[in-house]
Amino acid sequence: MADFDYDLFTIGAGSGGTRASRVVAAHGARVAVAEEYRVGGTCVIRGCVPKKLLVYGAHFAEDLKDARRFGWNVPEHCAFDWKTLQANVLAEVDRLNRAYTTTLESNAVEIIHQRATITGPNEITLADGTVKTAKTILIATGARPHIPDFPGNEHGITSNEAFHLEAIPKRVLIAGAGYIANEFAGIFHQFGAHVIVMNRSKEILRGYDRQIRDRLLQISLTKGMEFRFDAHFEKIVKGDDGCLTVHMSGHEPVTVDCVMYATGRLPNTEGLGLENAGVEVDAHGAVKVDADNRTACPSIYAIGDVINRIQLTPVAIREGQALAENLFGKGGASVDYDSVPNACFSHPPIAGVGLTEAAARAKFGSVKVYSSDFRPMKNVLAGREERALYKMVCDGDSDRVVGIHMIGPDVAEIIQSAAIAVKAGLTKAQFDATVALHPTMAEELVLLK
Repeated sequence: MADFDYDLFTIGAGSGGTRASRVVAAHGARVAVAEEYRVGGTCVIRGCVPKKLLVYGAHFAEDLKDARRFGWNVPEHCAFDWKTLQANVLAEVDRLNRAYTTTLESNAVEIIHQRATITGPNEITLADGTVKTAKTILIATGARPHIPDFPGNEHGITSNEAFHLEAIPKRVLIAGAGYIANEFAGIFHQFGAHVIVMNRSKEILRGYDRQIRDRLLQISLTKGMEFRFDAHFEKIVKGDDGCLTVHMSGHEPVTVDCVMYATGRLPNTEGLGLENAGVEVDAHGAVKVDADNRTACPSIYAIGDVINRIQLTPVAIREGQALAENLFGKGGASVDYDSVPNACFSHPPIAGVGLTEAAARAKFGSVKVYSSDFRPMKNVLAGREERALYKMVCDGDSDRVVGIHMIGPDVAEIIQSAAIAVKAGLTKAQFDATVALHPTMAEELVLLK
């Protein structure tokens, strides 16, 4: 190992890269991390953390209205100050950036604030021309928003820029119908914008259970959001007043103040010099790895969104932890990708774990489905008609719970515990044998019929 500058050189200081680097350094290895932007990665700096804080802020739009029914003297028109929320969110991002930096430094990980490219199986060249060598190189560069290619696409923004808007647009068109699109649709709507969601297909949130996503679509339409399906960008024209006129296939043009692209994320592999070490990528630009996250080059590994296996922060962290233990620890670590819980922090949120009803029928043939369609107690007193839907999918032969899917207040908090039961292979009978905790929404999981 003394023949190299480092035992491990990590490119990218996101959640996965930070975890792997910290754990490897704790084993006494010499570790460096190159990060060209800010320590913390997408989730901490411009992704799930600041976005969830915006979701919290957006919820007050409905909560303040509901509070009147609970006896609180809330003014009819409450002023919302975007700049206050924005400043507080960005300050929290700064705090987390410092915390991640401190974590690495306290574990003796060298942080190099430069772009790094691979120039050989064990060689990295920094932006200033400095060449470093490492026994093992880890690619943890994450992913970036996809920007559709069409005339006028430069007038749109992505989720990266959404946190830095000068003001909330009065009219916003969001392209895409995945979790990022639906989350920002709810955020902008609650902050007072008129929201149009434009999608290339007829479905939102592909991959979630159909009943659950259909319920979200129904609720979103009831709240006043617009959806334009089977629509492709033709062009965006910016007027003298700064407004954007979006021309799309199959629909009339629409004029808005902001266009946001939420059309997927691309692995950050361009310009990394992967070809210099024989590292292979797939058709989408994701790094190809084996079950141990090793690339085609034996000395180079990759984890997280850049391999496009499951683009979730906790997955990247698990991959980083396992890689560190296998290469520098006791070994034997692995990541189980089965029954990974997921959530979309829309308004209301949806969450799920395991197989959807359609996937379960395709796999088992015989399935049993149990559900509860109810109005949460808080919504009843608030005079809100919005209903929650919980759904349990079971193997028809063994009674084993193979999927749980939910939409309603706080379902993301509930699904974490439910995921343990699905992971453990519990049966519907075991759910039924559990005494309900009343009055809660979560009790519906042990009362499903």
